[in-house]
Order: sequence, then C-alpha cells, then structure tokens
Amino acid sequence: MAGGQAAIEAAITGRRSIRGFLPRPVPTEVLRRILAVASRAPSGSNIQPWKLHAVTGAALARLTAAMGAAHAAGEASRREYEYYPVTWRSPYLERRRKLGWQLYELTGVKRGDHEAGARQVGRNFSFFGAPVGLVFTIDADMEQGSWLDYGMFLQNLMIAARAHGLETCPQAAIANYPDILRRELGIPESEIVVCGMALGFEDPAEPANRLRSEREPVDGFVTFHDR
Repeated sequence: MAGGQAAIEAAITGRRSIRGFLPRPVPTEVLRRILAVASRAPSGSNIQPWKLHAVTGAALARLTAAMGAAHAAGEASRREYEYYPVTWRSPYLERRRKLGWQLYELTGVKRGDHEAGARQVGRNFSFFGAPVGLVFTIDADMEQGSWLDYGMFLQNLMIAARAHGLETCPQAAIANYPDILRRELGIPESEIVVCGMALGFEDPAEPANRLRSEREPVDGFVTFHDR
C-alpha cells in the first residue's frame, strides 16, 4: 500500500470519539488551519451551510459551568430537532445499548447506578476537559440536503485534526441546552444548534479512551449489483 493511501486510511480508521483530554492548549493558528481544511467539504451548489463558534479560555469556562450546572440541577434539556429515532428498533437499539455498556464498563459505571451514569453523561458538558469546544449551527431555513453537507464538513474537521496530533469527540448532547448556548455565545434565534465537538490532545490515562466501537462488515450494509 502506497504511503499516502496508508496515511489517509489510518486517519479515517483510527479516528475515535475521545472522552478525556489533556489541558494542553491548541494554538490558534493550528485551529484556524484545521477549520480552513474542513471547509473544503462539498456542499450542494457550494452554499456551505455550516456555521460554528470556537470556544476557548474564559468563554469556555463560563459555557461549561452553565451547562454543567443545568445538568446537575436536572433541568429539562431539549434539542431543536430530533437527532435519534423517536421509536427505537432493531438493529439500532442493540447497537446503542452495546456501545453504552462498553463505555460504562470502562468508566466503572455499574448497571442500575443512575447517579454514576448521570455523572458520566454530565462530562459531555465540560467537553470532556478539552481546551477547545466547538458549537455548530445552521440557518433554520436550510433543508435536509444542507444537513447532509454538514456531516461531510464535520467529518473533514475530525480527520484534519488528526493530521496535527489532535483528537475530537462529536457531541449531540451539547445541543441539549440551546437556550444556554444562545445566551453565552450570542447565537440568533434564526439558527438551529446542530451539535458540539470537543477538540484537543488525547489524555492517554482516561479509561474511556480505550473504547473501540465496532462496525458492520461491508456485506452487512451493501448490496452489490453486477448483472
């Protein structure tokens, strides 16, 4: 396998959702470079529907404190769109449960320990200790095609980060508190909060970072037609 091909495949297949980061800061010029590379994602008619807020330093501390307090107080969370199925069914329910229990096993959360489970979920709202928290929005009048384009932008960003020794965790949970995000980041009502993403240097001592999620084999999701 040629070197370039191997590097590209490694960048994609080695990507994981990292749930523990070192406090080491990410240089602004590196973050800008990653975002510029990510913006080369394709979009229908090149409309580039993605918008984001890059949050660091004191602003990140304020945002995570506000979301963390809301979660700890049990304040009702809401998303501005449905991310997951309204009704879960096979095989998606089994996949979700398997991943959840794998994560809980690594982090020491016992079955039935709802308090510990809530604490683990709550780590989302600190961006898992990452020095950079990214919050993504889209204009509310964009249609489904633009949301598909958005996914390609997010994937580009996660892979581009790896070229600089950085890791990420895409986080649907960040969109649970749009009111807090609007207040802290000045997000207008005309935009929908899509998700968040933690970005930084992986903490190798974090047990959750040992998680390796599984994927279906190719023949499990592809139908080949050749005649």
